[in-house]
Amino acid sequence: MTLRRLLGATALLALPTLALADPITVTDIAGREVTLDGPADRVILGEGRQIFFAAVLDGENPFERVVGWRDDLLQAAPESYALYAEKFPQIGDIPTFGGFKDGTFDIEQAVALDPDVMILNLEAKAATDEAGYEEKLAKVGIPIVYVDFREKPFEHTAQSMQIIGAMFGEDERAAEFNAFYEQQIARVTDVIAAQPDLERPLVFVERAGGYSEDCCMSFGNGNFGTFVELAGGENMAKPFIPGTFGTINAEQVIASDPDQIVVTGGNWEAYVPGGAWIGVGPGADEAEARAKLAALMERPGFTGVKAVEEGKVHAIWHQFYNNPYSFVAVQQLAKWLHPDLFADLDPEATLQELHARFLPVVYHPGYWVSLDDVATN
Repeated sequence: MTLRRLLGATALLALPTLALADPITVTDIAGREVTLDGPADRVILGEGRQIFFAAVLDGENPFERVVGWRDDLLQAAPESYALYAEKFPQIGDIPTFGGFKDGTFDIEQAVALDPDVMILNLEAKAATDEAGYEEKLAKVGIPIVYVDFREKPFEHTAQSMQIIGAMFGEDERAAEFNAFYEQQIARVTDVIAAQPDLERPLVFVERAGGYSEDCCMSFGNGNFGTFVELAGGENMAKPFIPGTFGTINAEQVIASDPDQIVVTGGNWEAYVPGGAWIGVGPGADEAEARAKLAALMERPGFTGVKAVEEGKVHAIWHQFYNNPYSFVAVQQLAKWLHPDLFADLDPEATLQELHARFLPVVYHPGYWVSLDDVATN
C-alpha cells in the first residue's frame, strides 16, 4: 500500500462515521476483471491521445485526474495539444514517461505518481505481457485496465467508454456519449443496409501518406479499412493485409486502379520536419493541405489511376483512427463515396455538435480536404 493510501486508510479508521466509497469492478477489453477501491481520482494515461476520451467524460477539466501520461500528444497531434494548452495551461506540468513497446517505461516513476489505475491501449498488451509489467505493477498496487479505440473501434469504442466511465464515476456521461455515437453511426449504416444492390466503389486508404518516402502503408481488416466498408465502400488493401495494419507496394495500387483514394494525415513536423504529410486537423490550412495532397498524387505509384484522373482523392485527420470520434470519419467517407445517398448528411455539423455537447474546446475546421471541389461542399 502506498503512503497516500495508508494515510487515507488511517484517517478513515479515525472517522468511523465517514462513508467508504464502494469498490468498482470492471471487465476490460482484454477480458480481465479489475477492481478499484472507488472512482479513480489519480490516473496514468498510457498514451497522451487518450485525452480525447477523457475530454468527453471530464468536460470541465479533462486533466483533473491525470497524474502522468505518454508525451505523444504534442508530437502526434500538436494542433490538439495547442487547443487544450490554451484553455488548460497545466497540461505542460503533467509528468511524462516512456513507452512499453520501446522499453523506456519506468516503474519507479509510476509508483511515485501514486495512481489509482493505469489505462493502456489494447495493442500495448503484448509488450506488457512480455516484460511482465502487469505483475510488477500489481505488486505495487497499480492496476492496469485495457481499452481499445484502434484495433476494433466499432466493436470496442462503446464498451471502452463504458469501462472508463465506470472508473471515473461518470457512468451517465459515458452512456450519453455512447447513445450519440450509436445514433451518428446509424445515420450511415442504416442507409447502407437499405441498399442491398449498392455498388461499392473500390477505395484505397493510404495510412499517413507522405510521412515517409515509402509507399504504401494502409489498413487491412480493421480501423480505417472497416470505416470504408461501413461507409459503403470496398477496402482495396483488405485482400493484401491480413491484420489491421500493413503495407502494399505501389504497383498494386496501379493494378487495382481504385475508384477513390483517401490519405490519412496530420501535422507531423516533430517527427518528419518539412515532410510531404498532409497537415489536416483542427485549424489546418486547407489550401496548403490540398496542395500537398495533389503533390502526393504525382508519385509514380499513382500515375494514371482512375481516382487521380477523376479527382476523387481526399485527405482526412489521421487521429480519427484512435479515438471515440471515429463515427465522424465514417460520415465523411460516406459523403465522399455516395454523395447522392448522403446529400443531407453534414459531417462537419456532426463534429460541431460533438464539440458543443461533449468537448471543452472550441471547434475549428480543417479535418479533411478533397481534390474534388464538389466533394468538399
